Amino acid sequence: MFIIVDSREIVTAGYSSAFEREGYASLELHPSELLDWMEITSAQDLSSVDAILLGESEERAGFVTSIRNRCPEAQIVALQDAASLESTLELFSAGLDDVLRKPVHVREIIARVGAFRRRITARNSSAGTGAIEVFFDGRDPLVGGDVMELPRRERRILEYLVKNKGRRVTKTQIFNAVYGVMNDGVDECVVESHISKLRKKIRKKLGYDAIESTRYIGYMLKDGSAAKPKVGDTRRPVQASQVAACASEKTADNRTVKTPYLSVVSA
Repeated sequence: MFIIVDSREIVTAGYSSAFEREGYASLELHPSELLDWMEITSAQDLSSVDAILLGESEERAGFVTSIRNRCPEAQIVALQDAASLESTLELFSAGLDDVLRKPVHVREIIARVGAFRRRITARNSSAGTGAIEVFFDGRDPLVGGDVMELPRRERRILEYLVKNKGRRVTKTQIFNAVYGVMNDGVDECVVESHISKLRKKIRKKLGYDAIESTRYIGYMLKDGSAAKPKVGDTRRPVQASQVAACASEKTADNRTVKTPYLSVVSA
């Protein structure tokens, strides 16, 4: 999810509509609302934030510390109305991750944030879980080495699961990441339908269920390298000598011991 912070509603509305057309959730905020919003929003909802875009405002450099404390994994991007080397250097010195001059297409923003996300994920291991690789920039994922074409919602869900690799996430967390924390027009039960379709597609390709689902707890993407082998693969080969020995033991066990006939003579 992208947070767009600007004092001009025409700017926030324009970017919000553009992100929506690309299949990404967004939230429009005035600079005076940002700190209060982060304070009252739960850590669970804040974890769904991919980036915070800061438009022109006098206080934006001062937002960095609060954003880092509340949204440590979100990228902080400044949107500049005009090119200024001095202003750009000041923003980087303040701790922002990127500075972009407007006009800038949302696809470029998505690509830059995706590259940033891949670097962060790569520090933990890789931007994937063995047989699954995602890109966070609008491209379809690689599943089993091949491109898997997915609808935008399913692709975003898979990206979120990879982003939270090794952690179980709830249906609400996935909904907030894909549809936005302030979206009341869609029921979060749609997540179950999306994940069901996604699981079937991945299972058909990989031969196992890569998305672990636990009722009332949530979902987790399993590491492909940890997939359990089939029962037939776990059988140990039996040597011919072992078979012969077992057959010999069985024959010995089943052998009938004859008791000699005793003749009793009365004295």
